[in-house]
Amino acid sequence: MLVLIRKAKVIDSRSEFNGKTVDLLLEHGHIKAIAPQINSEAEQVIDLPNLMVSCGWVDAFADYCEPGYEHKETIDSGLNAAAAGGFAHVLLAPNTFPALSTKSAVQYVAHKAHGHAAMLHPLGAITQNIEGKDLAEMIDMHTYGAIAFSDGWKPVQNAALMLKALEYVKSFNGTIIQIPVHATLSAGGLMHEGAISTTLGMAGIPVLAESLMVYRDIELLRYTGSKLHISGISTAESVALVRNAKKDGLAISCSVSAYHLALTDEALRSYDSVYKVSPPLRSESDRLALIAGLQDGTIDCIATHHRPQEWDAKAKEFEYASEGMNLQENAFSVLWNTLSEHIEVTQLVKILSENPRHLFGLQSGSIAVNSHTPITLFSTADSSVLQAKQMQSLARNNPFIGKTLKGKVYGIISSGNIYLNS
Repeated sequence: MLVLIRKAKVIDSRSEFNGKTVDLLLEHGHIKAIAPQINSEAEQVIDLPNLMVSCGWVDAFADYCEPGYEHKETIDSGLNAAAAGGFAHVLLAPNTFPALSTKSAVQYVAHKAHGHAAMLHPLGAITQNIEGKDLAEMIDMHTYGAIAFSDGWKPVQNAALMLKALEYVKSFNGTIIQIPVHATLSAGGLMHEGAISTTLGMAGIPVLAESLMVYRDIELLRYTGSKLHISGISTAESVALVRNAKKDGLAISCSVSAYHLALTDEALRSYDSVYKVSPPLRSESDRLALIAGLQDGTIDCIATHHRPQEWDAKAKEFEYASEGMNLQENAFSVLWNTLSEHIEVTQLVKILSENPRHLFGLQSGSIAVNSHTPITLFSTADSSVLQAKQMQSLARNNPFIGKTLKGKVYGIISSGNIYLNS
């Protein structure tokens, strides 16, 4: 199938066409021609206002809940949400039931995802059944498609076990992913510990619950010489620790969620459980430190931490409500609405696409003739409004539904599959 994309501005620092407005002719996902104007017959013509194209974006951590929790999200609905949000690749959290801690579980989700426009990359569990007791068979999972290893929402608390995991993955150049939450220091906490938690009378989660975990894992990384990715950092202290570790030459990387860049603990004044996330929303000074970390390259990429919840998991007293935010479909608009005055679109696209591809060994690509790279279609000039009835995700725990935000995603083209938002 021939597809002609008209008048698209290329956003790709590695492409000779970067910053230029061109036509692109694709056949089954393969870029056949790029020129200022292409006069060719095509079965589908894509001509959209203020169109930009880049290599397909990567979500470095999302939860689709299948198998076991399909009432929250399925692989099918999750990948449709990813495609709607411009993500051509998704690293899938292992917190399913049963957990993704065996090669058969990894094979199952990979098979379920086959044929979608967005491509799924399972994260194998570090420990058996994500119980934090014994290491899982990571080599087997790696052989059958696990892209990296994490216990997801239940980060490894045992330092000796984490040390063994970092040593274990060195045999195949694997990467360990940790969410920076110290379970004992955050136990019972409902939000960021600070002036607002005191005012509201809500139990706080101290910055130390994150920074101590980051410090510990950096020192274990230093000892083992392995590879570590910290997913969803939220504090200025964490940014500083990662920055210094990089200066020391350690193989460390990190990501941040869109909601930690856009929101602070001020949102909790509403007592709305949609803002209950882990790690929690932090202070304004922390938020600004995260933006600075993106600007100077300390923070490598974006992980949406897409964590869908059914209605009654959130519609209860804040103390008992489940954690998580469903932000994959409008993550780009949230990011651009927040960051447009701080970084250029080329840098944001690098953070969304080029950096995570390099970190996790995904096939690199460029907007170039003969390239097979997935393509994301978007606009920074237009605004968008995510309507609940149009969402692809099964969940609605998203505080930005119905709000007008800068930036718009049109869809993706991947492996010959075309997904365009209606």
